[in-house]
Amino acid sequence: MRNDLTIYDTVADRWWSDDIRRVRTLKNLVPGRLRWFDRHTDWQGKDVLDLGCAGGFMAEALARRGANVTGIDPAAGAIAAARAHARAGGLRIGYDVGVGEALPYDAASFDAVVCVDVLEHVADLDKVLAEVARTLRPGGMFLFDTINRNPLARLATITLAEDLLRLLPRGTHDPALFIRPAELRRALQGAGLVPGATTGLGPRGIDRRLDLTFGPLPLTGVL
Repeated sequence: MRNDLTIYDTVADRWWSDDIRRVRTLKNLVPGRLRWFDRHTDWQGKDVLDLGCAGGFMAEALARRGANVTGIDPAAGAIAAARAHARAGGLRIGYDVGVGEALPYDAASFDAVVCVDVLEHVADLDKVLAEVARTLRPGGMFLFDTINRNPLARLATITLAEDLLRLLPRGTHDPALFIRPAELRRALQGAGLVPGATTGLGPRGIDRRLDLTFGPLPLTGVL
């Protein structure tokens, strides 16, 4: 089975435990993503939606930067873990169970929508982007990453990350759902969003647990 999203509920009770390497990898991606996102917005006091928030890694990072964060994800178990961890840490983050194709929020609710490791999983990309555009305020920012559709991305994400290194469970991604940059630009424009600057995202080092760390890269061949 490809595009298997049950993994987010399967590991929900251990999402914040640091005893699962693949979950640690997801956590390690957050600082690398924020090195780019932080250049484009000041989070303090902003109303931000974390679309596809899973267990809350990005949502908590944004809340600690002073944003008023709402997270949404279809994985109810992951949302329960996110709520519990936020409460334990004294963070006020609203979490909802739902999908990007039908966001349960009023128009112009958010100053920014963050969407990481999500667009390559959704059932209807155009509907998701239309919902992003609807819920963003005028001048709002859509910050995202997704996986390019080409042989290099398939090698890195499926063959290496899933099959060989087991950084992710087998079947997490369906390479047919990966999105070429030109396709994504057209979809963004079709939703009324204005594409901006982009960068790549990839491994930049190894931490003390021998896990990969990540950061912006000049090439967008994979992420």
